Amino acid sequence: VQLQASGGGLVQTGGSLRLSCAASGRTFTNWNMGWFRQVPGKEREEVATITWNWGTTNYAGSVKGRFTISRDKATNTVYLEMNNLKPDDTAVYYCATGGSGRFAYWGQGTQVTVSS
Repeated sequence: VQLQASGGGLVQTGGSLRLSCAASGRTFTNWNMGWFRQVPGKEREEVATITWNWGTTNYAGSVKGRFTISRDKATNTVYLEMNNLKPDDTAVYYCATGGSGRFAYWGQGTQVTVSS
């Protein structure tokens, strides 16, 4: 399984970014996809997850209402639309996938920096 994340960058407070994660290597039926983020010195945080089959989503409280996770089954791509970004959203963002409720496969991170 390979995951390729992209779309990070520098944005001002209140701005928007869309992260993409291209997945390959197997079919993802019955698997979950997720976005996580990490700041140096802090634990990794789960940001949003989505079930591949039904598109059921779950969000961290800190991003609910601002971020939207979605998936495109035709292209095996997962997106994270981030709006109204805040400096606290600054982190390296990772996409991950796996079955049985576990995220066993991880992509490389993409840096998101929100300036105040």
